[in-house]
Amino acid sequence: MIGDINVKTRSLSFRLLISTAFVLTAFFALVAFVLEQGFRESTEQALKEKLQVHIYSLLSVAELDRKDKLSMPDVLREPRFSNMGSGLYATINKADSSLVWRSLSTTGTELPLPKQLKSGEFVFSKDEAQRFVLNYSVIWENRAGLEQYYIFTVAEDGIFVSNQLESFRLTLWIWLSFIALLLVLIQILVLRWSLKPLRQIVGDLEAIEAGKKSQLDGDYPIELTGLAGNLNALVNSERAHLERYRNTLADLAHSLKTPLAILRGCIEQAEVNRTTVAEQISRMNEIVEYQLQKAAAKGQRQLTGKIDISIIVEKIITSLKKVYNEKQIIFSFQINDPCLMYCEEGDVYEIAGNLLDNASKWCKKQVSVSLVHLEKTSHNPYSLLLTVEDDGSGIAQEKLNDILQRGVRADETIQGHGIGMAVVNELITLLGGKLIADKSDSLGGMKWLVYLA
Repeated sequence: MIGDINVKTRSLSFRLLISTAFVLTAFFALVAFVLEQGFRESTEQALKEKLQVHIYSLLSVAELDRKDKLSMPDVLREPRFSNMGSGLYATINKADSSLVWRSLSTTGTELPLPKQLKSGEFVFSKDEAQRFVLNYSVIWENRAGLEQYYIFTVAEDGIFVSNQLESFRLTLWIWLSFIALLLVLIQILVLRWSLKPLRQIVGDLEAIEAGKKSQLDGDYPIELTGLAGNLNALVNSERAHLERYRNTLADLAHSLKTPLAILRGCIEQAEVNRTTVAEQISRMNEIVEYQLQKAAAKGQRQLTGKIDISIIVEKIITSLKKVYNEKQIIFSFQINDPCLMYCEEGDVYEIAGNLLDNASKWCKKQVSVSLVHLEKTSHNPYSLLLTVEDDGSGIAQEKLNDILQRGVRADETIQGHGIGMAVVNELITLLGGKLIADKSDSLGGMKWLVYLA
């Protein structure tokens, strides 16, 4: 239960919903306060205007009697003035606060008078008994021309405003609660719709994890396009990294075949050639280190300096003569100029070693190797050409593209991993060169042309 609560509180939808609910609550509370205050003021203003009408009504019926005293009729237009406890009160006072007249409803009730009130001025207030009181001063001239100062006071119990305010407050909160609930439901729907792309990305990632998809290919919003692209790049990078390690293991196994074959040939002889064994063990150690560095390099090659390609090719030929000693292969090696270039020694061993090993495997008696230094021009971006030819039966034209793929061999009856030419093609491409397959005019077998930059 606690775990479910923690998951919910960490949910983006839950956080947005709580935030929205908090904002809506604060907003509606503020709206309710403002509306209630506005309604209160408008109600009090309406009551003031109503009390003004009562004062004008009292003024209209007030008269001076024969003794120049202000008198009021026994029956007024507003019957509430004549009813005890009606809640509507009226009094008339002189300037010295002495009472001149009071309505029957005012019996036992004292209405407050302002300390100073100018003639023709209204004063609206609320007394201690929560009654709303309106005072109005007027100057009345008698028959002798003397002016008399009177204060007309009308009051009404605050229950009138309280009842209307309570009724308004109840109606207001009912409607605001209904609107708030409706807005929360709408917000939930909006959040589900807005966060649907995120759920889609999560679903697609789960599909990628389950192997049902290869990448994020959904129709995502613009804001998530960059995220999806970065995630796809990360997924592709990890796949490429994994594939690189797999290929490296395969390359390692393939690269160790030749040294192992030489070692096997050495132990089968009556006298073990310790120098050859030491050379091949050292070569195997170099191969392992090279393949591990290539796997960890993530596609980047560090060039430490120029190396002489011809020396490496001569070492490979010497090793292959021992491996294929029974065939008595005739190797010819031609070079025109020193063949120096920037590259890793292990790359050259992989390229030349695989090509020469295949040529030795498929030839009848002859293998021809040549290294030609090329001048770079605007039409020729390459600086070196390595050519490997043999007098074997060659490879059918329709199989040339297939053998450059991992796991495909020209002859399935021959034991091997089927990755040698794929490794050669990958390395040549990495070095900025190109590999061309053709038929040898001089020997009649296969001819491989390796252009290196």
